[in-house]
Formats: sequence, structure tokens, C-alpha cells
Amino acid sequence: MTPPTLPHQAQSPDQGPARLPAEDRKHVVRRRWITAIIILLLVGVPAGYLAVSAQQSRESGRDKASKVGAVKVRTAWPSQVQRSIYEVPIPPKAWRVGYLETNNWHTSRLYVQFAVTPEELDVFLADCGTSRAALTPGPSISPEDAEIAGWVWSPAKSWFGVTLDAAEPRPTRDITVDLTEPNIPRVYVVSTAVP
Repeated sequence: MTPPTLPHQAQSPDQGPARLPAEDRKHVVRRRWITAIIILLLVGVPAGYLAVSAQQSRESGRDKASKVGAVKVRTAWPSQVQRSIYEVPIPPKAWRVGYLETNNWHTSRLYVQFAVTPEELDVFLADCGTSRAALTPGPSISPEDAEIAGWVWSPAKSWFGVTLDAAEPRPTRDITVDLTEPNIPRVYVVSTAVP
């Protein structure tokens, strides 16, 4: 009669594979699950981070492309930095505000449009260092700049303008005002800075 084999005792090949006790099997299964979870975390978390980062980068790129690719004035406020650099002090209560910024090796331009009250127009002109008395009949913005911005100077409207020259590095500003409706002046500005 052969002696019974102990659970941890090696068996001969003809006796089949050794079976682990239930407690050891649970330990092996638990260890495999922990290993799988660790691998999943090591691979999944960075992959998820990369996916989120790529999406944010794409959205940021689209936003920048829409700003850079703009070819006409679009409805939005220029940033405070842009308003400061180009010296365009838009009144806080202005409406119908729109802008376009263009840049090349020689010049940078900020095209701005907005509507204001007559009082705010006077404040805006004063902040720019001028007044209504300096406005002369006709638009001061060139046809080329008007075309870039998408503005049309209709002869049926009352246009007045002034050009404010400044020594570099300060910008030169062409200001055109539509006074067809005196209670709702519309202001158009092209501020040109030389980098």
C-alpha cells in the first residue's frame, strides 16, 4: 500500500498536475486581480490623460485658428491688453462691439467698431486726445482698411473722421464716426502699430 501524498508534496508526472489547496488558489487569483488592476491603472490613466489633453489642444487650436483666420470684423470685445496696446479705449457701456486684429512683419492693426451714446462718444474722443471739433466730413479710414474689415462707407450716411498720428512706438489711429443717427453714433477705428 502506498502512503498518501501530502498536499504540498510533489507528485510524479503520471499522477497528473498537483492541485493547490483552496486557500492558495484564492491567494493566486487575488494576486492576479491586483496585478491586472495595477496594469490597467498604469496604462489607462496616462492614456486617458493623453486623450483629454489632445482634445483640449484640438479645441484650443480651433479657437486660435478661428481668430487668426478671421477676415472680417467679428462680434466680440478685444482683450484689455489689445485695447491698451492699440490705445482704443472702448467705453464700458458700448454695444455692437466687434474687432479684427491683423499682423505682419511691418505693421499690426486693430480694427474696432462699436455703438455708443453721444455722451460716451465725447468721452471716447477725449480719452483718445481729441474731440468732436476735430472731426472733419468724410471717413478717415482708407478704402483698403475698410475692405479688410468688411466696412462699406455708404454715401447716404453722415461720416466724419480724424487721424491721430503718434510717434513710434505709439499707434496711429484713424477714427471714423457715423453720425447719421445722432443719438446712436457708430464708431470705427483702425489703430496701426509698428512692431
